[in-house]
Amino acid sequence: MKLHLTTASGQNLFTGYGDGHVLINKQRYERSLIVMPEQLLENWDAATFEDLAPAHFEFILTLQPEIVLLGTGRSQRFPHPRLSQALTQANIGVEAMDTGAACRTYNILMAEGRKVAVALLLG
Repeated sequence: MKLHLTTASGQNLFTGYGDGHVLINKQRYERSLIVMPEQLLENWDAATFEDLAPAHFEFILTLQPEIVLLGTGRSQRFPHPRLSQALTQANIGVEAMDTGAACRTYNILMAEGRKVAVALLLG
């Protein structure tokens, strides 16, 4: 699916997504990654939902987002609360959703000027 939004130069924007990939500023990515408005971390080492561990969420905490969106692939899956405990203890919201919803929600929050991080499982 293609997304049509415009943003200030230099910010990361989802311009499309499909099975096993996303487009950020029209560039295709096929591996798990973390995206923030001004930062893109390629090759996040959580390749699949089953790979998720507390350390993955602790790493996201170091990025200091206001909210974290977890894109879990074609279907919405919910990680065990102990995995994201570091974020919730820091009063950072964590929302799990399918990848398409995570991309769309990120674009909206980013356009509102929020410090949002989206962690996408594309493996």
